[in-house]
Amino acid sequence: MRIVVLMGGSSAERDVSLATGHGVAEALIASGHTVVALDPGTGKRLSLDRTGARIGEEPPPGTAVAVRGGRTPVLLAESRDLIESDVVFVALHGGAGEDGTLQAVLDLAGVPYTGSGMLASALAMDKHRAKQIFAAAGIPVAPGVLLRDSGDPIDPRGLGGYPLVVKPNRQGSSVGVHVVEREAGLPAALEDAFSYGEVLVEKFIPGRELTVAVLGGEPLPVVEIVTDEGFYDYRHKYTRGHTRYEVPASLDPETAVRLGDLGAAAFTSLGCSGVARVDFRLDPENRPFCLEVNTVPGMTETSLVPMAAREGGIDYRALVDHLVTLAGSGS
Repeated sequence: MRIVVLMGGSSAERDVSLATGHGVAEALIASGHTVVALDPGTGKRLSLDRTGARIGEEPPPGTAVAVRGGRTPVLLAESRDLIESDVVFVALHGGAGEDGTLQAVLDLAGVPYTGSGMLASALAMDKHRAKQIFAAAGIPVAPGVLLRDSGDPIDPRGLGGYPLVVKPNRQGSSVGVHVVEREAGLPAALEDAFSYGEVLVEKFIPGRELTVAVLGGEPLPVVEIVTDEGFYDYRHKYTRGHTRYEVPASLDPETAVRLGDLGAAAFTSLGCSGVARVDFRLDPENRPFCLEVNTVPGMTETSLVPMAAREGGIDYRALVDHLVTLAGSGS
């Protein structure tokens, strides 16, 4: 198959996307596919072994790519590389690559792609609205409030008091996320989070950090994330030596099944497809709280989804191939 891997982009998660894209492309090439890597953030092809492209090479005439800062990416829909592809593998984290914008363009272009469609992608990226859907589906969530403007009032007591979690409503990879222990730290946390748009303030749930990868609607083994200190922020996610992962997580069978069921329910409630990662906190009383759904989770060989898949008997190359098979199927 001829597969275009979209990677890089212009969001705060660009570097993570490049790592995902390179891992996916190498797996696809090893499986015998023809792969072209495109960077919507620069409008250029990216170099990959055995593709013959050079780093920073301009796309041929008529194949320009653009997904930037609110611009409608019309040029992407006209890309010859995309139109002539069998499948597009979406490896763009955050921003227009994950919020439904890109998915809408690919729908208009009539090109099948991996992962969730436009609506599910948009809902998952909007943490506040996703939580409303989870709650309606009976999936437990932490109490929280959405702040649309820096002047909006907030009553910490209404959320159970400190500590609180302050985070951008529409970002990933824990960008701009703060755990605020006391009132003095709130203004700085809000200022940083507001630099990314609307802000979600939630009650901090003490306990364990767990994640459930859902593949084609079926949950994979639960992974526990254990940091050396603090919470699972950007540094812990992408700096070696600060975090260890336990898969399967050390849970009693009933709790493991419940987390898997809740992960699958969150996936279904948003209408997700392909693969997604559902993040949870498990409090000291063994009560799970759903935090969010990631519709384009990290996909390097050492990322959480491939880690869970290996525990479930699916190696990395087989996982990537399966996602290509699921592309456009709605599963």
